[in-house]
Amino acid sequence: MTIEIDTPRPTATAPDADATAPPRRRTGRWIDHWDPEDTAFWESTGKRVARRNLAWSIFAEHLGFSVWLLWSVTATFLASAGFAFTPQQLFWLVAAPNLVGSLIRLPYTFAVPRFGARNWTVVSALLLLVPTALFAFFVQRPDTPYWVFIVIAATAGVGGGNFASSMASINFFYPASRKGTALGLNAAGGNLGVSLVQLFLPVIVGGAGLFGLVAASGSIHLERAAYVWGGLALVAAAGAFFFMNNLAVASSRPREQLRVVRYRHTWIMAFLYIGTFGSFIGFSAAMPLLIKINFFNQPTPDVVGIGVNVASFAFLGALVGSITRPFGGWLADRFGGARVTVLSFAMMTLGTLAVLVTLTRLTPVPKVDPTTVDPATFTYPDAVRSAVESNEQVFWFFLAAFLFVFAASGMGNGSTYRMIPIIWKVRAEAAGPEGSPERGAALVRATREASAVLGIVGAIGAIGGFLIPMTFGAPWIDDPVAAVRSAFAVFAGFYVVCLLVTWAVYLRPGSAMSRARV
Repeated sequence: MTIEIDTPRPTATAPDADATAPPRRRTGRWIDHWDPEDTAFWESTGKRVARRNLAWSIFAEHLGFSVWLLWSVTATFLASAGFAFTPQQLFWLVAAPNLVGSLIRLPYTFAVPRFGARNWTVVSALLLLVPTALFAFFVQRPDTPYWVFIVIAATAGVGGGNFASSMASINFFYPASRKGTALGLNAAGGNLGVSLVQLFLPVIVGGAGLFGLVAASGSIHLERAAYVWGGLALVAAAGAFFFMNNLAVASSRPREQLRVVRYRHTWIMAFLYIGTFGSFIGFSAAMPLLIKINFFNQPTPDVVGIGVNVASFAFLGALVGSITRPFGGWLADRFGGARVTVLSFAMMTLGTLAVLVTLTRLTPVPKVDPTTVDPATFTYPDAVRSAVESNEQVFWFFLAAFLFVFAASGMGNGSTYRMIPIIWKVRAEAAGPEGSPERGAALVRATREASAVLGIVGAIGAIGGFLIPMTFGAPWIDDPVAAVRSAFAVFAGFYVVCLLVTWAVYLRPGSAMSRARV
């Protein structure tokens, strides 16, 4: 068994290749034979190639997530940079990239079989230069209208599309027994981009960060962040160009991919993924502003604020969720994805209720009229300082409960994505007895369909990244603090529904999916 690279692409040799392979010929770093289920092939060649592609896929996806969530932490610095946006406007800036990112995941998923994983990774990495260039230009201009910032923030959604194409690609490279771990690592590396942009952006732009180890420089330069992540996007594009591969076996037409929308399991898994990944990306986007609104007080940008420093803690949620995602995939490989998913939703329910309890213990902070503040002589009223200090004590319980939710959502992200290829494999095995041409053709088709499902499920799940910030700061919300409490009560109820659906469809005794340990 050989791998042919840098040759014109021939017709694939899969059992149903004649029905699915595009008739045209393409050139590039194409691998024309790929069978990871063949143990000899995997050990001699496949493992090494798959790991190399996985490494560069993780790096490119990581940067996509960083650009996607760039505004989640930038929003907390806009006042210091001279922008006078309301909390509701800031939540919209945080939510806009998530909405675009969720919608763009569908075409990104279909781009992999259309253009090749390596080719599309190069293109998607270069597309990150659009939001970073616009960001660098306009954050230096405080007179820019708000609607322009909404458009610029929306372009950052292209970073969210990288996840869909990356996961669809890696799904082809690994055998079924290793998909859970491989997809978990790939997704975790991408998810980690959220945490790292929230950790390092404050330091890069001149704010305080790294748990107080770095002091504020006295002036904020937000454009520096765009220069850093834009430069790294160029590195990712070059790495993908020189070191990644396209797989001939991954080819299919969009019509063939879209037929998965007829399957009920596509929509069930999409619903569950709203609960896991939608929560992860939504809470990651909103957490910096949630901390600032509830635990920090600063009547004007010229006055030194009191309370919890957002930069020291905002990144922790995404970090914990990223770390536990491959752990969830590993647990799913051992015990079954549905079992781990049920456990994750149970944990998320308990954690969300704990967050709600901490929010009910907050002391209302008296408002200070900004028009009466003279930065040279201002001192905080005793009532304000007392309330902020009281809330600081509650913050540690809030943080612990929130990180518990992130840990559970990360596990659920890994386990749900492991379930998808196994569900489609179970369906394919019902096509005929082992070794039959019918089963062989069905298994090849199942791998392609599962990759399409990964993208569709990822797109729908990412909508949670838009909905969650909107529940906190939609235009019709007068009191964001009160809205946060109501939202967490709704979230807890939603997780219970997700738990029951998972059990009823995939764990109910006697069902085919339960017997297959999906």
